[in-house]
Amino acid sequence: MSALPHDYADVDPESALKYAVQHIKGDRAQIIEGVIEPVSPTWAHENAADLVREQIGPRLRELGLRAGSGNLDLPGSPNWYVPDLAVVPAELAKTEGALLPDQTLLIVEVTSDSNAETDRTVKRRRYAEYGAPLYLLVDRQGRTCTLFSEPGKLGYTRAEGPYPFGTPVQLPPPFDLPLHTADF
Repeated sequence: MSALPHDYADVDPESALKYAVQHIKGDRAQIIEGVIEPVSPTWAHENAADLVREQIGPRLRELGLRAGSGNLDLPGSPNWYVPDLAVVPAELAKTEGALLPDQTLLIVEVTSDSNAETDRTVKRRRYAEYGAPLYLLVDRQGRTCTLFSEPGKLGYTRAEGPYPFGTPVQLPPPFDLPLHTADF
């Protein structure tokens, strides 16, 4: 006895793709423009993200914010991101599902050899399109940091940097603190 063929015409490809990436056993994965990519950062990559988290941590606690690398959905696109660091209100950090970029206060991406161009161009454009107010790019290959702000449908309209590692990057309100970059 054979099963009847299934007509997949009623399946939403975006939902199916995002469902699949959430059910990959083992490592975490993200979807970049429809391509599933495993997330497996190196120690140097993690070091840079941890140095950012360590520096902003006390200020986040004062403001009732949390930092993590939880999933970010970009509805209406074939994208499901796992940022290196995203800052969100404490209540949203209790969410089991994905958040949206416009629910963040700051997103940090740290480049690796395998994803540098994605972080520099694709993610920067998409985060702006989906309303993430601040995007900090820690470019380990270029040894620079750039802070993008004022998001719009065509990208961020303001960029501060790139600053060479060693130059502090001033994070605007509500953070109001310099981010020291010498050890990235």
